[in-house]
Amino acid sequence: MGIHVTVKNATLGATLKMDLGPNETVYDIIESAAEFWKKEPKAYVLRKGKYLLRASDTVMEANLMNNDVLELLPDPEGG
Repeated sequence: MGIHVTVKNATLGATLKMDLGPNETVYDIIESAAEFWKKEPKAYVLRKGKYLLRASDTVMEANLMNNDVLELLPDPEGG
């Protein structure tokens, strides 16, 4: 069973629903969302609440839960 999350593009205000497997990485999520919005994945980070997620963490390691809302933000350090 997958985990269902919503990714919100902080720049556009648009959202994308995603089904994730437990071994997918945060970078996989960024890559999929960036491809959907035709953006360069390395220029973005994901935030859950007030915390930036590490790109190398898996869905399980990042403690993502059903119905979480993640924000896709431009990388403050540049991409």
